[in-house]
Amino acid sequence: MAHHQAAYEILVEQLTERGVDVETVKAALKRQHIETPSWGYANSGTRFKAFAWPGAATTTQQKLDDAAMVHKMTGIARTVAVHIPWDKPADEDYTAMRQYAEAQGIAIGAVNPNVFQDDEYKLGSLGNPDPAIQERALDHLLECCDIMRKVNSDILSLWFADGTNYAGQDSLRMRKRRFERGLEAIKPQLPAGSRMLIEYKFFEPTFYSTDIPDWGTAYAWALKLGDAAQVLVDLGHHAQGVNIEQIVAFLLDEDKLGGFHFNNRKYADDDLIVGSTNPYELFLIYNELATAEMSDDPALSAAARNVAYMIDQAHNIEGKLAPMILSVLNCQEAYAKALLTPRAELAALQMEGEVLLAHKLLTDAFRTDVRPLLAQVREELGAPTDPIAAYNASGYEAKIRNERGLAATSGGFQ
Repeated sequence: MAHHQAAYEILVEQLTERGVDVETVKAALKRQHIETPSWGYANSGTRFKAFAWPGAATTTQQKLDDAAMVHKMTGIARTVAVHIPWDKPADEDYTAMRQYAEAQGIAIGAVNPNVFQDDEYKLGSLGNPDPAIQERALDHLLECCDIMRKVNSDILSLWFADGTNYAGQDSLRMRKRRFERGLEAIKPQLPAGSRMLIEYKFFEPTFYSTDIPDWGTAYAWALKLGDAAQVLVDLGHHAQGVNIEQIVAFLLDEDKLGGFHFNNRKYADDDLIVGSTNPYELFLIYNELATAEMSDDPALSAAARNVAYMIDQAHNIEGKLAPMILSVLNCQEAYAKALLTPRAELAALQMEGEVLLAHKLLTDAFRTDVRPLLAQVREELGAPTDPIAAYNASGYEAKIRNERGLAATSGGFQ
């Protein structure tokens, strides 16, 4: 503790000399919110195998217990996203699910429908050429709107596996129109004040065409749908070399950036721990978000503060809770570094065409060791200064291994 305090005081002195208002930065860090996914606490795997983990959650109640533990360790993960029907209660008592979450000190966040795992969806859901299957998918999406009301959620998070594998398999134009009809039918059924977030993915599981292949398609549909729809950016859903922070800046300026699914990838949609492969990219994304948050433009600042930050990862070989904690910490670190960027000085250098100095100023913020600052923030939030060490020492991992054992499947709320 003394070492942490001494390092913090040295960092405060350095930051103050750089003109940083440390208390303002700390206040922003305390407001940070990272949502964790219920499915991240259960067994999941690659296309080839799911490696069962001792103690992995098998019911939604266990997932909520685990999410509450992550929040206890980090102080900034107070909501958990649910996936339907993976988290569907046997008695469909979603009020009980919400109340159980609240009793654990957390809340239900985004509701994620599932229109990709059933055999009927082999040729798609809303984009399917069969009107009966389109209707089946729409019924489930509307069911999730009703679930949102019961769990007090204000986000419907939409990802579709729809697409084609072969040229000529279906009409690309007609698939577009089917989707537009389906999304338009959802809009009036959303709870008041809520929004649907449209996720995109440039390929997989279909390989010739994907019905929502890029942010431009999602953005075009969000424009048509109005205030009820925004774009969801999954960090793994881009081709190699795509400048994600530029997409973020554009969508922020249009007030169409609804949220993120945080993860990381080396090749495609690898679903690795966020910040593990490319922490500089994560920092640059957060820099755009922090710049917008602190903008003098009220509309831009409001748009940035309305962004939903959600994790979507598959922890296949590294456990469940500790990787989730690390994911939250990596987001916290990237945000802290972004908050330290001297924006007035950077803007002046940009206007003067000082290319190298502007770049160096930004990368210097990235290289700042913010760990003492984050330890202090966690202490003031009532969370452990070293969450991973605290979790390992808590006995929770041994407890859930003994109580839950080894199971390959997971079910709904019980």
